Amino acid sequence: MKRLLLLLTTALTLSLSAQDIKSPSEFLGYELGTHFTRHHEVVDYYQYLAKNAPDQVLLQEYGKTNERRPLLIATVSTPSNIRNIEAIRTEHLKSTTEAGNSPIAIVWLSYNVHGNESVSTEASMQTIYDLLTQKKEYLENTVVLIDPCINPDGRDRYVNWYNQYKNTPNNIDPNSKEHHEGWWSGRSNHYMFDLNRDWAWLTQVESQYRIKVYNEWLPHVHVDFHEQGVDSPYYFAPAAEPYHEVITPFQRAFQATIGKNHAKYFDTNGWFYFTKEVFDLLYPSYGDTYPMYTGSIGMTYEQGGSGRAGLGIVTGIGDTLTLKDRIAHHKVTGLSTVEVASKNAIELNKEFEKFYANKNYTYKSYVLDGDPDRILALTKLLDMHEIAYGQVKPTSLKGFKYSTGKTGTIKLSKTNLVINIDQPKRTLVKVLFEPMTKLSDSVTYDITAWSLPYAYGLDAIASQNLITKEPYVREKVTKPSLSPSAYAYLTEWNSFKDAKFLAGLLKNKIKVRYSTKPFSIEGKTYQRGSLIISKADNQNLKSFLKNLKEITDKHDISLQPVASGLVDSGKDFGSNHVQMIKESKIAMLSGKPTSTLKFGEIWHFFEQQLNYPLTVIDSDYLNRIDLSSYDILILPSGSGYIDFMDMAFKEELNDWVLNGGKLIAMGGAIKGLLGESGFAIESKAVPIDSTLNLEVFDETQRESIKNNITGAIFRTKVDNTHPLAYGYKDTYFTLKNGSDAYEYLRNGSVVYLEDGQNIPVAGFAGSEAQKKIANTLIFGVESHGSGQVIYMIDDPLFRGFWENGKLLFANALFMVN
Repeated sequence: MKRLLLLLTTALTLSLSAQDIKSPSEFLGYELGTHFTRHHEVVDYYQYLAKNAPDQVLLQEYGKTNERRPLLIATVSTPSNIRNIEAIRTEHLKSTTEAGNSPIAIVWLSYNVHGNESVSTEASMQTIYDLLTQKKEYLENTVVLIDPCINPDGRDRYVNWYNQYKNTPNNIDPNSKEHHEGWWSGRSNHYMFDLNRDWAWLTQVESQYRIKVYNEWLPHVHVDFHEQGVDSPYYFAPAAEPYHEVITPFQRAFQATIGKNHAKYFDTNGWFYFTKEVFDLLYPSYGDTYPMYTGSIGMTYEQGGSGRAGLGIVTGIGDTLTLKDRIAHHKVTGLSTVEVASKNAIELNKEFEKFYANKNYTYKSYVLDGDPDRILALTKLLDMHEIAYGQVKPTSLKGFKYSTGKTGTIKLSKTNLVINIDQPKRTLVKVLFEPMTKLSDSVTYDITAWSLPYAYGLDAIASQNLITKEPYVREKVTKPSLSPSAYAYLTEWNSFKDAKFLAGLLKNKIKVRYSTKPFSIEGKTYQRGSLIISKADNQNLKSFLKNLKEITDKHDISLQPVASGLVDSGKDFGSNHVQMIKESKIAMLSGKPTSTLKFGEIWHFFEQQLNYPLTVIDSDYLNRIDLSSYDILILPSGSGYIDFMDMAFKEELNDWVLNGGKLIAMGGAIKGLLGESGFAIESKAVPIDSTLNLEVFDETQRESIKNNITGAIFRTKVDNTHPLAYGYKDTYFTLKNGSDAYEYLRNGSVVYLEDGQNIPVAGFAGSEAQKKIANTLIFGVESHGSGQVIYMIDDPLFRGFWENGKLLFANALFMVN
C-alpha cells in the first residue's frame, strides 16, 4: 500500500511539474519581446525546461557551430510518449520501408535559420512553454521537435550588434541606426552562407549536423520560421507555384488545411496575411522543399520585420510593429501547426506511408562515369542523405545522355556509380538527379536547375530501366613507395582533391613544378597540369620524404616515382614548359561593394576546403594597403563596384597587374573594370529595340522574365590547353544566374558560349536573355604586362556545391602564371 501511495505521489508530482515551470519571461527576468535574448540565455532556458520537466522534454545537443555555439533539438510530448520515444521513432520510420502502425504525428519546428530574422527564437521559447502548459492536449498523439536556433552564430551577431547600436529606450524611427545593419549582417552563418539554401548541399557544419538528426525522424510536418520586409503582412501556406511535380496531392491539400487553421486565428485577431504568393516549392535546398521531397509537409512561415525591425519600428502605413507583435504571430502559427497535426495524426501516418511506396518515375536508374575523385566526392554527399548507391557489371546501357541532351548508349564498367529509385529516398533521388526540372510557372524564387551530374562534372546517363547494382567498392590503387633514389615523383591533375594536395605541399614549403604540355615517361602518359615534385628542388628541405609521405597519405594521393627527368615524349623536366608553382600570397576584398554571400563562398573555400592561407582586406582601409605585398587579389562579386572603383583605384590596380599581380574579378566586380581602366574586358553590345511596346501593368513582372536567367545550366566550350582549364575536357557545364554578357577576349577566352549554346540544357532562361548571352565569355584570362586578369563571369563556387568549378578556381590560383 505504501509503495502504491509512493507511485501515485510520484506520478502526481510529475504531472504537476509542467504546470510549475517558469515562463520565458519569468526565467529570463524580463518580459519576452522587450529585449533580444542571447543564444546562451536561450540554451539556459531549454536546459531549465529539460531539467524541470524531464518527463516531457528531452534536450539533445546535436552539434556545435564554427564559433562553438551549441545546436539544440528539444523533443516535447506527454510523459507516456516520452517514456516510449524510441519505440515511437522506430515505428514511424517503418513506414519508409514497410507498413507502419503508428498513431503519433511527428512535427518539427525550425527557428532562426537566418540570424537577423531574430523573432523566431524568441517565439520558440513561448511556443514550447505553451505546449507544456496551456496546449498539453495537442501532445497526446504528437511528438514535437523544436530547434530553437539553426543559426546561432548569425543570430548572436545580430543581437550583439543591435544591443550595441539601439537607442535607450529603443527608437521606432526607421531612419535610426538601430534599423540599419552594416555590410556583415546577421542573416548568414559564420562563413556567410545562407543556411536556408544548404539543406540539399550540406556544405556547412550546421547543415551536416542537423541532417543526421533529421534523418533519424523524417517528420510528418516541418516548418521553417522566417521574417521578411517590415511592410509585409504574415505569409503562410499554401505556397506559390511552381510546385515540383513530385509533390503529392495530399501534400498540397494539407498545406491548405493548415493555412485555413492559421487564417481562423489571424482573422479573430484582425491580423493581415497572405498565401499562395512569392514562396514557391521548387529549389530542393530550402527548409520547406527538402522536407517535401522526403515525405513531410514542408512549409515556410514569414513574419514582417527581419533585421530592420529591432524592438519596434514604424511601418510604411504608419503602424508600429513591435517584437512582441512578431512573437505573437509566430507563436500562433507554431501552435496552430501542432494542433492540425494532432487532429490529423492518423491521416498523416497513412499518407507518409504512401509517399514512400514505389513510384513510377520515368527514369529508374542514374549511372555516372568520370574521375574517381569526383565520384568519391558525390558519394560523400549521398551518404549524408542516406541515399543508396552501387556499382554495375560491365555492359552497355541506353538512355538519356546528360552530355549531349539526347538518347545514347554508353559502355559500363565497375567504376561507374549507379543510383536507383528502388529505395526509400527515391523521390529525393529523382529531384537531385533529374536532367531537366519541369516548371509549372517560370516566375520562381530561386534557381531552376541543379542536377548533380552537371554540378560534379560527371558523365551520366538516365535510364528508364532499373539497373541491377552490386555493393559499391572503390577500386584500391596500389601506391608505389616513395623511393629515396627517385629523381622525381609525379601525379596527375584531374580533380579538386589534387588541388588540396598541392595546397598541402606548398604550405609545407615543398616545391612543386607542373607541365604545360602532355608528356610520357616510363610507359605512362601525363596531361597538362600534372605535378612534378623533384628531389633536387627540395634537397635543402629537412624531412622532405617524411613530410611528402604524410601529405600524400592525408589526401590519398598516389605518387609515381621516376628515375629520370628525360621523358619518352613531350618536354623534359628542365624545359621552360615545366614551370615552378609559386607559393602565392593571396588577398581578398571584403566589405562593400562585395556580396557577403559571394565573399563567404570564397572564404569557406580557402579555409574549409582548400586549406590555404588567405588575407582578408576590408574596403574601408584598402586605400592604405600596399598591394605589392600580395601576389593575388580576389574581387568577389557584388553590386556596387561601378561607384566603388574610382579612377585612382583603377590606375592603382592597373599598375599592380602590369608589375606582375594577378587579379581575379568575379561576377559584378567585372563591371568596375569596364571603361577607362586599361583592361581589355568589354560588355557585349546588345541592339536596343526602339519599337514602343505598351505593357499591361499586371503583366510587367511576367514580361520582365524574358530578360532573366534564373539559375540555368549551359554547355560551354573549353580551351583545355590553357592553364585555367587544366584537368578539364573540352566541355564545361556552367550554372548561369544572370544575363551579364561580355565579349570574347582577343586572347585568353578559355570557357565560352559558342553558336547554339545559349539555350540552357536545364533550367529557365528568358528569350531576350538567351539572345544577349550568345557567343560570350564565361571564364577568361587577360595577360596584362607582367601580370594577369582572370575574369569569372559565372560563379564556379556557387553556394559551395558546384563541385565542378572548384578545380577551375584552383587553376586560377596556382596554374595561371
